[in-house]
Amino acid sequence: MPRLTDSQLVILSAAAKRDSGAILPLPKSLKANKGAAANTIRSLIKRGLIAERRANAKDAVWREEGETRLMLCMTDKGLAAIGVEPVKTPANTDHTAKPTRARSKQTILIDLLNRTDGASIDELRSALGWQAHSIRGAIAGAIKKKLGYAVLSEKHPARGRVYHIVAAS
Repeated sequence: MPRLTDSQLVILSAAAKRDSGAILPLPKSLKANKGAAANTIRSLIKRGLIAERRANAKDAVWREEGETRLMLCMTDKGLAAIGVEPVKTPANTDHTAKPTRARSKQTILIDLLNRTDGASIDELRSALGWQAHSIRGAIAGAIKKKLGYAVLSEKHPARGRVYHIVAAS
């Protein structure tokens, strides 16, 4: 996986959420002047993470070449760089296809907590790549409060604290 700057990650993540995969307009959370943003975009083009494509009437234009209007879109390599699996289409030439996410980390967390023996913080850390406090926060916030799962926490001598979702009775 290529090493990306914070600005590059923000730009690629925002584009991955768009139906067309368009890079422009840049996210408002990106605090960079026009020159710095242009340099970041050029570096992404050079690395093959984004590419120029012919723009439709509604697309934000990156530049014009004669009468051809060009936009910037994510490439499959760009999607892979941020951990998003590209949509597989027969021709895979339509840049308007929406990228789909691989299994979300929340889904992975729920699957691990649904195991009969549950999951320890260390097991969850290695599966998700999160820190322990982020895992505990996700369990308390997203899993318990937002999704309404009942999560049981038990202390095991060999595995430490183990969490698992209990079936509703």
